[in-house]
Amino acid sequence: FLKTYLEVEDFPKDLCQRLFRSFQSGTEPDGQDNVFLKDVSCYFSLLEDGQPRDKLEFAFKLYDRDGNGVLDSSEVDRIIAQMMHAADYLGWDVSELRPVLKDMMTAIDADSSGTVSLDEWVEGGMNNVPLLVLLGLKMTQKDGQHLWRMKHFNKPVYCNVCQSMLLGLRKQGLSILFVPVYVQCLSCILLGLCLLPQVPTHDWVSGNCDSGKCDKCQKKIKSYHGLTGKHCVWCHSMRHDDCASQEPSDCNCGPLRDHILPPWAIYPVIKVLDHLLTHDSTFINPVPDTHPLLVFVNPKSGGKQGERVLRKFQYLLNPRQVYNLSNGGPGPGLCFFRSLKDYRILVCGGDGTVGWILDAIDKANLQVRPPVAVLPLGTGNDLARCLRWGGGYDGTDLCRILKEIEVSTPVLMDRWNVEVILEDPHETGDPVPYEIINNYFSIGVICLCCLDNSYGHFHVEDEKHPQKFNSRMKNKLWYFEFATSETISASCKKLNECLTIECCGTPLDLSGRSMEGIAVLNIPSMHGGSNLWGEAKKSECKCLMNPQEMPVVIVDPEVLKVNVSDRRLEVVGLEGAMEMGQIYTGLKSAIRLAKTSQITIRTKKPLPMQIDGEPWMQPPCTIHITHKNQASMLMAPQGRSSFFSSK
Repeated sequence: FLKTYLEVEDFPKDLCQRLFRSFQSGTEPDGQDNVFLKDVSCYFSLLEDGQPRDKLEFAFKLYDRDGNGVLDSSEVDRIIAQMMHAADYLGWDVSELRPVLKDMMTAIDADSSGTVSLDEWVEGGMNNVPLLVLLGLKMTQKDGQHLWRMKHFNKPVYCNVCQSMLLGLRKQGLSILFVPVYVQCLSCILLGLCLLPQVPTHDWVSGNCDSGKCDKCQKKIKSYHGLTGKHCVWCHSMRHDDCASQEPSDCNCGPLRDHILPPWAIYPVIKVLDHLLTHDSTFINPVPDTHPLLVFVNPKSGGKQGERVLRKFQYLLNPRQVYNLSNGGPGPGLCFFRSLKDYRILVCGGDGTVGWILDAIDKANLQVRPPVAVLPLGTGNDLARCLRWGGGYDGTDLCRILKEIEVSTPVLMDRWNVEVILEDPHETGDPVPYEIINNYFSIGVICLCCLDNSYGHFHVEDEKHPQKFNSRMKNKLWYFEFATSETISASCKKLNECLTIECCGTPLDLSGRSMEGIAVLNIPSMHGGSNLWGEAKKSECKCLMNPQEMPVVIVDPEVLKVNVSDRRLEVVGLEGAMEMGQIYTGLKSAIRLAKTSQITIRTKKPLPMQIDGEPWMQPPCTIHITHKNQASMLMAPQGRSSFFSSK
C-alpha cells in the first residue's frame, strides 16, 4: 500500500505494523467502528501483483465474512453483486450479465452442496478465466499461451466457440488476439499449454473478416449472420471458406515475416538439451533469414497510446515477443530472447524508457547486443528525433513502421558515465537522477525553468495529462513563455565566475563570455526538438577528419559537428534565457565551445542541473563525465523528415 499509493520505499517494518494497527480504533473485536487488519491485508494483497491462486485465496477470506471456511448463498450473492457493480462502473452492458454470473458461480460448487469451499473456489477459479477477469484480480489474463482480455465490441461479431452473435449494444466478451469469445463459452475451452505444431501451417480462424477481400480470388467476403470467411493469425491473409480449403497448409507469416517469431519456432523443453533451455523451458529456433522483433511497450507513455500499441503489436506479431514493461520490466523478454544471434528490439515509449532498456541490456550480459529502434510515445523524444523516428507517434499504421524497421540502418551511439562528488560530503542535496548520459547534460538557465514554478507546473501537467500537450506548436509556445519569463531571474548570471570546465585536463577559456547556461551534448536535440548545436554546413562536413585522427580536444567552430558515435561530447554555451526561446523556435543556435572525450566541471555554488530531461538542484561539487560504451541503435530510412521539422 505504501509503495503503491504513497511512493514510499524501504518503510521501517515496526512503523508499518503500527500504522496498520491504527486502523483498529476500539478494543472490542466486534465493535461497529473497527477496521479489521484481516480486511485491510486482503484488500492490499489483491492490489499487488501475484499468482492468481494466491489472489483467489485472499479473495475467499475477504468474502467469507463469518469465517466458517465456506461461502454460503448470501456470500456468493454478494460476490455477484460486487462484480455487477464493477461492470456497471466500467460502463458495460449488464442487462444479461447476472444470470451468466450465477451459472458460473453454481458451476464452481462441484459437490452441489449449496456452499463453496476454499478448494472448490480455487480450483474453479483457476479453470475459469472469466471469473478472474470479472473479479478484477487481473484485467488481462493468460492461460497457457493465450492472452485473454475483456473487450467491448461496437459492431456485430460472432463467438468463435458457439458461433452465435454477441447481441446487444456494446456487448462485452473476452478476446484473444482480437478473436471474440462469449464469456459463458470460455468454460468450454480446455485451458493449459497448447500443443503447437512444429511445422509452418496456417492457423485459420473463422469469421469476423470485416467484409474484407479474399486474398485468393480477390472477391469480397460477405457475412450472412454467422462466421463467414477465415483469416490466418500469422500471415493475416483472408479467405473464403472454400478458398481456404484449397489453400496449401504452409504459412510464410506474410509481409511481416522478418519480424514474427511463429509458434513452430518455439520448442518445448522435451525436445532440446538442458544447456540450451531458456528461462521458461523453451528453446527458440527462428525461421532462417529472419530477424525476430522483441517489442517493449511502456503503457504509461503517450496517454492511452501505449495500451493501444501494446494490443496491436500482440495482434500483428506473436504475443510472446511483445512485453508490457509494467509487468516485470524488460528482464523476462531479454531472457527469453537471449539465445538468439540475430534479432532486433523495438522500444515503445519516451527517452526515459529507451534509457531503461539500454541499461537492462548492459546488465543482462548478452552475447549479442541487438540494435534498438524507437517508437516515440513520450513528449520530448529527443533521441527518437535524432534517429529519424519522429517527435511522437501520430497513429501511423504499425505495419508501415515495422517495414521501416526492416530497412533501417544500425548505428552506434555513445553513452557516458557521470560521477558527482560533493565538495562538502556532509551537505545534502537532491539525488542525481541518472548515472549515465544518453542525450545531454546541462547546467544553469537551460534547466532552471525545469525547477522554477512556472516550468514545474508544465513538467507536472505534462506527466499527468500528456494528451493536453500533444501539439508540438503548443509545446513550443509553452517552452518559449517559460524561457523568456526567466529574464527576471539572476540566479545564473555570470556562470563563468562560479564554475570551471576542463576538457581532457585542458581548461576551457570562458572569459569574456557572459553565459548563463552550459550544455554537454551527445545528440543535437534537446528539450523536445531544440537544436542547440545548429544545422551543420556543407563546408563543415567536408573538413571533418576521421575520429581517430582528430585531436583529443577540438575548439575550432569550423570543424565542430555532432556525431553520436565519435566517442566525443559537444559543449555549448547559452547567453540567456531569452536565447533559449529563440533556439527552440529556430531563430538561432547556442555558442559552440568544444568537442572532447572527457569533461571535468567544478562548481562553486548551488546550481540547477539536468540529465536527459530530469532536473535537480546540485550543491557545489566536481562532475566527471567519461565514456562508458556504445549502444547499437537503428536509424530510420532517409524518407523520414528530420527532427528539426517535426516539432
